[in-house]
Amino acid sequence: HAAPGARLQAPSPQQVARIPRLRASRTDIVRFATAPFPYDGDVPGSDKPFLDVEKDGRRGHTTPFGRLYWADETYSDDRVLLHIPKGFDASKPSVMVVFFHGHGATLTRDVLRRQRVPQQVTASGANAVLVAPQLAFNASDSSAGKFWEPGAFARFIDEAAYKLALLHGDPRVLNNFATMPIVLVAYSGGYLPAAWSATRGGVISRVRGVVLLDALYGKLDAFTAFISQRPSAFFVSTYLGSTRAKNAELERALSERSVAYATRLSGRVDPGSVVIFSGGDEEADEDLNHRDLLTHAWVKYPLADLLSRLRAYRR
Repeated sequence: HAAPGARLQAPSPQQVARIPRLRASRTDIVRFATAPFPYDGDVPGSDKPFLDVEKDGRRGHTTPFGRLYWADETYSDDRVLLHIPKGFDASKPSVMVVFFHGHGATLTRDVLRRQRVPQQVTASGANAVLVAPQLAFNASDSSAGKFWEPGAFARFIDEAAYKLALLHGDPRVLNNFATMPIVLVAYSGGYLPAAWSATRGGVISRVRGVVLLDALYGKLDAFTAFISQRPSAFFVSTYLGSTRAKNAELERALSERSVAYATRLSGRVDPGSVVIFSGGDEEADEDLNHRDLLTHAWVKYPLADLLSRLRAYRR
């Protein structure tokens, strides 16, 4: 096999056309050398090492809110959830969805089973593949780990292409994955690694869109910069009560820059569009809450709904 990040000679359109559509979805959780954790560098913007506590042979990180997490429990999982949906067609335009989970999450318990993210990718009908790295394991921490480092996210995407090709099973698809456009999706505390990946990750020319699912807790400058620097990319932010104020602040910032935005979804999410909208009426729907947003918002499966609106990428 080629090494991660290798560039093979692109197959001809005739060769790609002969790659059969997948007859069944393929999902796996695999280790990555370029995963966001473990991380042993500094916290950006400070001289403070990320692992700033050492006691009884263990190293730990103190969060901005004063919570101490140990590296061996919270920052040692280098696994990534990969998913290729049934019917994926290498001969058609396709997109890589990178999902950044929120606080208190694990790939198996939350992203796979509770939030049903792979299932939503399949249900969307989008010709999309899923890449979901484990961030801080089951912890209230938004740290980006290696993704804080300029260009580190690009190396992660290179490895993802290789691992996706292995999961697919046909080596001819490697170049598809290695050049595939990217959509970044952040839920809740996933906003921080999403912001760094979008603006400092080394792949901004490949990013076709950013989706924030009740996730705009900060980094407004970064997301505003992304919207300005990538006028052909789309930006979607939906909110409930916890991020309502920050989304209103983003609306004001865009208005000051004369950037047009919509406050409701249309039938499709077009390149260059900016949409900032409420994820539902919490007063009218007592079951609507932040924790369940990925399976209960303006529709039952909001990620599937949004991906279904990307008309350029259909299976």
